[in-house]
Amino acid sequence: MSSLQLRNIEKNYGNYHALRGINLDVAPGEFIVMVGPSGCGKSTLLKSIAGLEPITSGTMIINGRDVTRAEPGERGIAMVFQSYALYPHMSVAENMGFGLRMAKRPKPEIDAAVARAAKILRLTDQLDKLPRQLSGGQRQRVAIGRAITRAPEVFLFDEPLSNLDAALRTQMRVELSTLHAELGATMVYVTHDQVEAMTMASRIVVLNQGRIEQVGSPLDLYRNPDNFFVAGFLGAPRMNFFEASVVALEEGWVRVSNPGAGVFSIALRPGARLEVGDTVKVGVRPEAFHLAEEDDGLAASVRLVEHLGRETIVYADATPLLSVGSDTGTSNVTIHLPDIVGLAAGASIRIAFDPDQAYLFGGPDDQTLSPPKASAI
Repeated sequence: MSSLQLRNIEKNYGNYHALRGINLDVAPGEFIVMVGPSGCGKSTLLKSIAGLEPITSGTMIINGRDVTRAEPGERGIAMVFQSYALYPHMSVAENMGFGLRMAKRPKPEIDAAVARAAKILRLTDQLDKLPRQLSGGQRQRVAIGRAITRAPEVFLFDEPLSNLDAALRTQMRVELSTLHAELGATMVYVTHDQVEAMTMASRIVVLNQGRIEQVGSPLDLYRNPDNFFVAGFLGAPRMNFFEASVVALEEGWVRVSNPGAGVFSIALRPGARLEVGDTVKVGVRPEAFHLAEEDDGLAASVRLVEHLGRETIVYADATPLLSVGSDTGTSNVTIHLPDIVGLAAGASIRIAFDPDQAYLFGGPDDQTLSPPKASAI
């Protein structure tokens, strides 16, 4: 198990600033998952760690060694890419042992490393096959096995499951998590899939426009986002947002008003600065909404219902709940109900939420102004 430290990492492509002041400490044995929208810099950062992209400035340290200017082969890393990158004319065993052969390691050592990796990945019966004879999941396991045989200090994964179908992605998430537990290895993983991030990571790193927005455990980031961006990015379905006006301030509380939700109070975290008349953003997770009684809550019209067995996702149009960025007075609201609910498109419903479960965002950087929510675990 090895550590990884990134200090003030900057990366420029001409006038384009791809990475901005990246600082990150990865502890030995951690499974770090980096997420963010397209173009946020997550793949660039991963390739920079691997040495495939030279950084403009900053320092990278792997297990106490400064590898900032080291060649990829000298860094003690192994990378698994989105494409399997297997040699079609080589057997599974030959593909898995290729890196060690290039390093001119003795054949008994190569055979032992391949056998060990094959056992871990349940590929022992596939060693003589060619890649075209394998399923997509098996090919990805071969690519991972090729990394394992090198016994790297740090594993790097660049969206390794994106080419697999939904069922295989679910299976491979379990297998990668199991592999991490068995090897106790340090892993850095890039994905655009929030489910992968939430289920696999020791900690998640949220990137935006080349900067780290927040780092933390999956549940902590979900329940306690630092700002509007993180709150909106993490969560599927995503958080609902609507605008409100500050109408009163009390010790530790703010009263806000929205045309549809009415006037309600939200707790303020210490140091939060607001003034009467300020416009703020209110965020409500889909699971914090519930169906209300006939004379309560906010009127809404069902647009779409997704029946998912144990749960129901309802997409509704609410008026006049003014959503963030809307000038029409309407809002598309997503409601997550933990039951099978007999609703259909076009149905009229009433919805409500508990203000204690709401988030408040404001200020020039849209920071979270409401206090942290209690952790689920």
